[in-house]
Amino acid sequence: MSGFGFRLLTLLLCLLLGCSSGPQRPGAIGEAYVGPATLKLRQDLGLRSPEAATLRHGDRVEIIQRRRRFVKVRTAQGTEGWTDLRQLLTSRQMADLNGLAERAARLPSQGASTVYEDLNVHAEPNRQAPSFHRIREGDLVEVVDHRLTPRLPFEPEKPLPELPKPAPKPKRKPPEEKTPPPPPLPPAPKPPENWQELSRTSPGEPPPVKPPPMDDWSLVRLPNGRAGWVLTRLLKMNIPDEVAQYSEGHRITGYFSMGTVRDGELVKHNWLWTTISQGSQPFQFDSFRYFVWSLRRHRYETAYIERNLKGYYPVEVHPVQVRIGRRVETMPGFSVIVEGEDGVRYRRTYAYQTYLVRLVSKDRWEPPP
Repeated sequence: MSGFGFRLLTLLLCLLLGCSSGPQRPGAIGEAYVGPATLKLRQDLGLRSPEAATLRHGDRVEIIQRRRRFVKVRTAQGTEGWTDLRQLLTSRQMADLNGLAERAARLPSQGASTVYEDLNVHAEPNRQAPSFHRIREGDLVEVVDHRLTPRLPFEPEKPLPELPKPAPKPKRKPPEEKTPPPPPLPPAPKPPENWQELSRTSPGEPPPVKPPPMDDWSLVRLPNGRAGWVLTRLLKMNIPDEVAQYSEGHRITGYFSMGTVRDGELVKHNWLWTTISQGSQPFQFDSFRYFVWSLRRHRYETAYIERNLKGYYPVEVHPVQVRIGRRVETMPGFSVIVEGEDGVRYRRTYAYQTYLVRLVSKDRWEPPP
């Protein structure tokens, strides 16, 4: 074949391939990530529109079109569909959520918790923040942190900038009407006779601004490794009822098994717990208590208790080095973080042997950044 014929054949092949490639896909105007646990894409706007695809939390999508607060997205598989822009997270929000899971993985658990009814897990400690998981009744999550925040409107970062507001239409000037001039004003009233005395009194102070209500939030670690925020008052610590009955109406904020005791055919745990008498506090507990199972009375008894504290997470159970005379022994123990009268937080470490609990050390503690 001559060189001219080869070039002509190549040109024909290129034209054929170009004609059969089909319409080009629209370019992306932004990227985002799925916020809820599941998200259904619709083929068109409207609730009755057929479903195009079902996405999972964290799936990356490309935004290709926008109509008011609705966007058309394209998945990694090439499926396109419409959804609400408020259901999507930005790249920064997704990175923050991944960082939250990494931080929660390093925090010690303060106890397993469940719920009485389904509960949403939020990306941030705000009622209006995106929810990416739902805890079902009976599911267990690990409580690892606590935060007290004001109940304020949530202003999330959006994957796309706000649409410009339409320019206001110019107002038509009403036709000028010739109206007669108004009558003259009456003379000003005379000041009261005691006007000097009245001028010396200071005006009343404005009423104080009412602070916004506060919400207690708990950071929970999910079985799948993710972490998020839930309302603390809706959690129930999963400690046995035969122990929880001694809470005296206080809320249990943490609990820890301190070993087991065999009583005949029964196996019972000794427990350490923390409680708080009133919610909406910047600290996590105001009392801690150590329970042991009595082999003589076959019931739980208090071996040690401290009240009227300002205690903070984390509470940890760990071995303790104790000096007895000239030798050092390893004993079971635990540590709590308590704020002193000087406003400084101290880490108190205790060692215990059944009914005997004693303070081993007290060191200044600084919260991690």
